[in-house]
Amino acid sequence: MNYLPIFIDIKQKPCLVVGGGDIAYRKMSLLLKANAQVTCVDKSACENVQALADQNKIALIKRNFEASDINTQALIISATNNTQVNAQVSKLAHSANIPVNVVDSPDLCSFIMPSIVDRSPIIIAISSAGKTPVLARLIRAKLESTIPHAYGKLAELAGSFRDQVKAKFTNIEDRRFFWERSFSGIVAEKVFSGRVDEAKATMQKQLDDSTDSDVGEVYLVGGGPGDPDLLTFKALRLMQQADVILYDRLVSEGVMELVRRDAELIYVGKERDNHSVPQEGINQLLVDLAKKGRRVCRLKGGDPFIFGRGGEEIETLAENGIPFQVVPGITAASGCSTYSGIPLTHRDYSQSCRFVTGHLKDGSMNLPWDELAVEQQTIVFYMALKGAKHLSDKLIEHGMRGDMPVALVEKGTTPDHRVWTTTLVELPTIVATQPIKAPTLIIVGEVVKLREKLNWFDPSD
Repeated sequence: MNYLPIFIDIKQKPCLVVGGGDIAYRKMSLLLKANAQVTCVDKSACENVQALADQNKIALIKRNFEASDINTQALIISATNNTQVNAQVSKLAHSANIPVNVVDSPDLCSFIMPSIVDRSPIIIAISSAGKTPVLARLIRAKLESTIPHAYGKLAELAGSFRDQVKAKFTNIEDRRFFWERSFSGIVAEKVFSGRVDEAKATMQKQLDDSTDSDVGEVYLVGGGPGDPDLLTFKALRLMQQADVILYDRLVSEGVMELVRRDAELIYVGKERDNHSVPQEGINQLLVDLAKKGRRVCRLKGGDPFIFGRGGEEIETLAENGIPFQVVPGITAASGCSTYSGIPLTHRDYSQSCRFVTGHLKDGSMNLPWDELAVEQQTIVFYMALKGAKHLSDKLIEHGMRGDMPVALVEKGTTPDHRVWTTTLVELPTIVATQPIKAPTLIIVGEVVKLREKLNWFDPSD
């Protein structure tokens, strides 16, 4: 280990920055975030540094650096483009035993500035020991994308309960278990959702009544149309902390690879006329698992509230007093059309878009055909492959042109993504003669014409 990672308290302490350019400005901004008293010495200052001085956030001395500028500072940063000045600042600071950083000159530094992930009071510092700052920044970017911004609020909340928890749990293992459960359970999720007051009340209730902590939680998560890169950060976080995963057949292998490795996996997929677990059974299973204290992720393809029957599931959860969260996902219509180069709306072709399910609860396709068979509108049919001839006949019967462009998107956004384009009148023939299999989305509308020009992804082309 080339450097000892430490965190220095510089609140209201004098800090010196030599240099007034853009790099110096960025360093000053960090020091100000740590509530330091900043003095900048430079004969000329950039616009941003001057603005800080005009706002009385820093003291700006407009002249060249002098040895007497170094006295009793808590730390010093030199960010000039003059190597002689930088070397002089480093030598004087070392002589005075003041921590010094010279930008892009590790050999002149007594400390180096790390890449920082700021979730105050949680601070994460990443350093490459000055070898490759770009790599450190890339690592920081990865951490930024996986650590919720509300972690700081969670830390503040935990701090406010620290004495109570210590008093209730005298055994250190019991205390650790309580905090681990809080940081990965409903309290944390309420904080991450911006419901800090509710989180505080929940934590207090868990402290007052330990039996309440035995109830688990259900996460209703949209897994998107197939490409795992389309998952939301929140979806990924909940998938990786759930004890049990209930997943359906539309969840791709790539998405399933991202769930917690030791989670129990329960397949509850449904196909037309072939339900491995009836919907009522799924609803009850979610309740039963949560009542055992399990954290349950109900993972659905697409979005759970768009033809995903998510509403039925959370109705049952609410009736049984089970805590739950719903995480939206990119629905198939959006993902499949985008990856096929078909915008769902376009000023020249379509001013509205309708999402329609291909079969109702009773197995029929009793739809408002008069409302659907209109110009300047895109219609996206879910689960309609089997009823393709019926929808084609009905739309034409209600006035839609037979040459209206149609696209069929099979396994959209996945490596097996395939697209067929045709017309409304030819749709039944394409379905009957081509090896098209579910899940397939049917898009009807003039926007399909744009596919040739806008397609950027489709591997079938």
